[in-house]
Amino acid sequence: MEPSTTPFALVVEDEPLILMETCAILEDAGFRVYDADDGDRAKELLDRHSDSVILLFSDVDMPGSTLDGFALARHVAATHPHIEIVIASGRVKPSDGDMPDKATFINKPFNQQMVIGHLAKTLPDHKKPEPLKTAI
Repeated sequence: MEPSTTPFALVVEDEPLILMETCAILEDAGFRVYDADDGDRAKELLDRHSDSVILLFSDVDMPGSTLDGFALARHVAATHPHIEIVIASGRVKPSDGDMPDKATFINKPFNQQMVIGHLAKTLPDHKKPEPLKTAI
């Protein structure tokens, strides 16, 4: 059996319903998905799977975690520069220095069309799964 070339996304979200919805949106966009409910779990998953992950899609607020989404994004940019980063929040807007230069931001609440459009515009073509290449 050939190894799959389908890229992975890591979704980090502490609200279970939003986590499930975001994972479903990214799966529809052509990603396989790892999920974590806080920044600490996300770091553990990245330590094991960073070779296959090309997208981090993270909430900002993660109660109980030592890392919020902005800190996680800075960590990922510094330690896994091949991973694209999307940060989402409905309460917090990024200030200068909150996010790494290559990270992008999407407002919550979002829907499938918004996320697909955002990823189609911001991800480099060589990192887009097939369904995302034809999304727009």
